[in-house]
Amino acid sequence: MSPYVLIILTLSLFIGTCLTLFSNHWFTAWMGLEINTLAVIPLMTAPNNPRATEAATKYFLTQATASMMMMFAIICNAWSTNQWTLFQLSDHWASILMTLALSIKLGLAPFHFWVPEVTQGIPLLTGMILLTWQKIAPTSILFQIAPCLNMKILIMFAILSAILGGWGGLNQTHLRKILAYSSIAHMGWMVVVVHINPAMTILNLTVYIMATISTFMTLNLSNTTKVKALGGLWNKSAPVTIIILLTLLSLGGLPPLTGFMPKWLILQELVANGNFIVATTMALTALLNLFFYMRIIYASSLTMFPSTNNSKIQWYYNSMQPTTLISTTTIISSMLLPLTPLFISLS
Repeated sequence: MSPYVLIILTLSLFIGTCLTLFSNHWFTAWMGLEINTLAVIPLMTAPNNPRATEAATKYFLTQATASMMMMFAIICNAWSTNQWTLFQLSDHWASILMTLALSIKLGLAPFHFWVPEVTQGIPLLTGMILLTWQKIAPTSILFQIAPCLNMKILIMFAILSAILGGWGGLNQTHLRKILAYSSIAHMGWMVVVVHINPAMTILNLTVYIMATISTFMTLNLSNTTKVKALGGLWNKSAPVTIIILLTLLSLGGLPPLTGFMPKWLILQELVANGNFIVATTMALTALLNLFFYMRIIYASSLTMFPSTNNSKIQWYYNSMQPTTLISTTTIISSMLLPLTPLFISLS
């Protein structure tokens, strides 16, 4: 891809997200989501193979359906309330349609089927953008209009996403599909608490994005896409295996890593508001995620791959790719647990 085209697409992604973040009018928020969708599709088809084209087509059809439902909800609300302001979603049917549209855009179950299929067919870096940056704009709308949405439907989708996100990743052998199911489960954690404490949703999203970026960048650095290929990674680069170990355990929510903080605070908020069954269900589904994270860790860090090398340690070749982002996101996703009281006071 031409560098000029890449710069234009990157700027479009940034502008589309910022337009949605800073808008208080439904039309500009919808326009930002559409700019985001149209900017990421050429990045998906950059490898120019049938799998990437199929993934881009699936993504386009899914997002177009969600955008159509979203616009229909906006028009219904404007018809009944004469308001185009983002916070004036008072029509009952418009609230239901908007809940469904945002659920499709975020990949919540039962509308999650497009996420693993699309992520599997595109390159690692594009998959990283899809599972991190593309979640920011819909989550910002969800954050702003959470009191106006249908909470019963949203909580049901959140619990279902946590269950199916953990269950679906158990038998996967492709790392991109595993991270896609991880994204579905984490979306469930973010949505389940948005009506109680929206600040916890933003905290969970931030920690998830940092850990996911670190994981994707590390896999791209080692050019690894399957669990089986991780078996010989320790023999090439020990730091890469350590980074994978830390980021995946953080995604799984094990202390003393940063990923434990949002899960702990979300469960605390649910219990404080009397949602004991929901809190217990979410805690149990976290074990499913932790199981397939441990499968990856076992393959990469806890086993010794049969090797015929003369040297016991064969360090990985010097890559020309920048690694500053990997080190920064790894530190953020693994060492911020002591700052939990600060985040509690800010929320």
